[in-house]
Amino acid sequence: MTDDLPDGLLVADGDARVIAFNAAAARMTKIPADLAIGRDFRDVLPLYDAEGRDWWKCLAPYDGLATRTRHPERSLFLPGGCELLVTAAYRRDERGRVRRFTVCLRDAAHRARQERDRADLVSTVAHELRSPLTSVKGFTATLLAKWHRFNDDQKRVMLETVNADADRVTRLITELLDVSRIESGRLEMRRQVVDLAEATRKVIAGRIAAGEPGDRFRFEEHGDLPEMWLDPDKIDQILGNLVENAVRHGAGTVTIVVEPDAHKEGATVSVRDEGQGIPPEAVSRVFRQFWRGPGGNRRGGTGLGLYIVKGLVEAHGGTITVRRAPGGGAEFRFTLPAGAPDYAS
Repeated sequence: MTDDLPDGLLVADGDARVIAFNAAAARMTKIPADLAIGRDFRDVLPLYDAEGRDWWKCLAPYDGLATRTRHPERSLFLPGGCELLVTAAYRRDERGRVRRFTVCLRDAAHRARQERDRADLVSTVAHELRSPLTSVKGFTATLLAKWHRFNDDQKRVMLETVNADADRVTRLITELLDVSRIESGRLEMRRQVVDLAEATRKVIAGRIAAGEPGDRFRFEEHGDLPEMWLDPDKIDQILGNLVENAVRHGAGTVTIVVEPDAHKEGATVSVRDEGQGIPPEAVSRVFRQFWRGPGGNRRGGTGLGLYIVKGLVEAHGGTITVRRAPGGGAEFRFTLPAGAPDYAS
């Protein structure tokens, strides 16, 4: 059962001999489990701190204070330089002697990636917020100080700019909240019957009302869909983000196809454009945070939209992929299960 654990596990008995050494620990230390069992745990798992000191000599787990029960997580290193996050716990007898010493290991590289992602997120937020807030502050300060010097048209232009920048800040905050909920698994699903075709028409109509030419979009509906129990707000967000992505980064006509899922009870939606498409080597990175396409061009986006789309689709129990569209360009294709009334809330 210990081999099913995602973290490395080493357990030593009262004589400091290894009695358990799971698959994850063997992978991290490059020591097969059968060679670890029965040996002194300090030989199996030599660990050093950042100053190069032998950690087990410093810790003295079998000779130290009898009141110790555990050690908090600490970054330590194997002789080859591999960094591990290590915690430890004791089981003692009535006299305080160590009867079992348990060590838990985690790969520090994953934690480092998380910290880098967190730093990237902070950097992105700071960059994206600075521009609109500077604009809002500048225009409001100017209007307050020199209100009577501007005519009505000039005031309207400045207020419209402030309004647009405030909307931009609101969108960014919404994206950040979505990212937080996706990563923590706290997305709330409020399912009800949703007409996917009608939801798609509504998204297209919204784009046209916002100024996009009507001939930029084509909608196709193939076959009859089953009754789809979905979260309507999240479906609107998925469709809106994918259409926005196709309009902003693609070219030509944006085609949205809604059809039954050929493999199971559900529906499939494809959003295609006629642009340059996504290079094959970049396909695996498309749904990561901060991905902005070839060249890293921001073009007004935070790089969080497709990451959020993937999280929302998967929260419905669906999947999403990207490939080259039949007529060139990119095709984002997601499939959703029909769901059931029992899951509605």
